[in-house]
Amino acid sequence: MRNRKDGKVVTNLNGMNYIMHDILKRRVDNEVYGNYSIDVTELLKYLEKENKKKDVHITCFHAFSTAIAKVIYNRPYLNRFIVNGKFYDRNNVTVSFVAKMEFNDDSQEVMQVIKALEDDNIFTFSKKIGKRVHESRNSETSSTDDLVSKVGKLPRLLRYFVVGCYKWADKHDLLPLSMTEEIIYYSSAVVSNIGSIGSTTAIYHHLSTFGTNSMLITMGKIYQKEVILDNGKKEIRSFCDFGITLDERIADGFYMIKSVQLLEYLLAHPKLLEEKMEKKITLKEGK
Repeated sequence: MRNRKDGKVVTNLNGMNYIMHDILKRRVDNEVYGNYSIDVTELLKYLEKENKKKDVHITCFHAFSTAIAKVIYNRPYLNRFIVNGKFYDRNNVTVSFVAKMEFNDDSQEVMQVIKALEDDNIFTFSKKIGKRVHESRNSETSSTDDLVSKVGKLPRLLRYFVVGCYKWADKHDLLPLSMTEEIIYYSSAVVSNIGSIGSTTAIYHHLSTFGTNSMLITMGKIYQKEVILDNGKKEIRSFCDFGITLDERIADGFYMIKSVQLLEYLLAHPKLLEEKMEKKITLKEGK
C-alpha cells in the first residue's frame, strides 16, 4: 500500500477499524466529543514565575498548545487520519489555529500551522507561536490565505469546479505539500482559544470533511471555583474548560480519556513541558 506525502499507511489495524469506516465513511459522522474542566492552578503559578525571567514570554495559550503537542507525541493514535479508505500516521506533529489581525468583528483572520519538532519544549514552541502571530499581524496576508481569498471570490460554478478538483487531487495524493501544509485542516490538532474573546465555557466544534484533521480542541476563559481537597479542606482553584472533538475511527473513547488524563497531568506538573516533546511520560494507575 502506498504512503502519502504527509503520512505513512497504517498496516496493523484490526478489522473493526475498517468496519467502522465502511459503516460511517465521513469524519463528521464519527465524532466523539468531551467537555473537561481542568485545574490549571499550578500552570498559572509556573507561568508567573517563568515570565519574570529575561526574554521569556509564555502565555496560557502557548502552554496549552505545547501540552497538546506533547500529548500527541505520547499518544500517537491521535496523529492518525483517514483518506480514501486508508488509515495513515501523520509524518509531523502540528498544532494550528486562526489568528485575528485585530479583535473586532470585521478583522481579517489568518491561518497558522506550527510544527512541533521532537526536541521542542515550552520555550522554543512558545517562541515559534509568538513569532508567527507577530509576523502575520505585521504583514498584509499570507500566501495561503491570499490564495483562499482569491478562490473564494470566483464565480460560483468556477469556484465549485476549482474546489472539487482540489479535493479530488488531495484524495489521490496529487497535491504538493506546499498546497496543504499551511492549511489548518491538514494539521494534527486545530485549537481555538475562545477564552481570548471572553467565553468562559469551551464549545463543541465539529470536524471537517475537508483535509485530514482528526482532532479539534477549544478552550475557554480561565475561571476560579471552590474545590474540596483530599484532606477535606476547601480551596479556591483556577480552572479552564476544554472541548475536545475526535474522529473515533482513529482512536476510541477509552484512548481519548487516557489522553485527556495525560493533558491534565502535564498542566498540573508544568515543569514537564520543559522536556523535549518526544520524552515519554508514564502515568501511574489512578493518576
